[in-house]
Amino acid sequence: MNDPELFIYETFSSIQGESSYAGIPCFFIRLAGCPLNCAWCDTRKARDIRAGTPCKVSELIRLAQNAGIPLVEVTGGEPLAQKETPFLCSELLRNGFQVLIETNGAADVSVLPEGVIRILDMKTPSSGESQAMLDQNFRSVRPCDEVKFVIQDRADYDFAVEAVKRFALEDTCGHVLFSPAAGSMDPALLTEWILNDHLRVRINLQFHKIIWGPDREGV
Repeated sequence: MNDPELFIYETFSSIQGESSYAGIPCFFIRLAGCPLNCAWCDTRKARDIRAGTPCKVSELIRLAQNAGIPLVEVTGGEPLAQKETPFLCSELLRNGFQVLIETNGAADVSVLPEGVIRILDMKTPSSGESQAMLDQNFRSVRPCDEVKFVIQDRADYDFAVEAVKRFALEDTCGHVLFSPAAGSMDPALLTEWILNDHLRVRINLQFHKIIWGPDREGV
């Protein structure tokens, strides 16, 4: 029986903190390792794959079942940096879970099974990694998928608006998420920009940090 291992940073139950699923109880599987080095990464400890512990897919399924929560998010790090992640997602789906994956937009999402809901994080200029994005990921978004932009300043906002138009994201994906970078972008100012430009996007506050405090790592 195929039962591969992945390097896991942590698993835990919480609420989904970002995306249109924010506020819903969710079981998280955080994988270790990420090839990017975003300036405002809020899970920096998980970037090094050596921070992870090997764990078999069957054990991850058991942990998800024991959590008793039907929504599972696979996150990181960058979950698609590990080649066994699509298999993990397939097994979660086969066991009846609704599966979200948060991925940074630099890894090919076409390897994922059809039933996975993709939350694509398009890196803006302030991250230092905007050049790493794969355009095909954003050209192939589906109505169930979501695209997130973390916005630190006006340059990031203008980049995001241009990307939304270039990839017709308001019409092709389920939700476009504009997330103010914690501590550097005023959510009220970002809201004003969105209203002034009549954008069909969603303000994406980090609910987990509002509930658990600013030191809580991203979920």
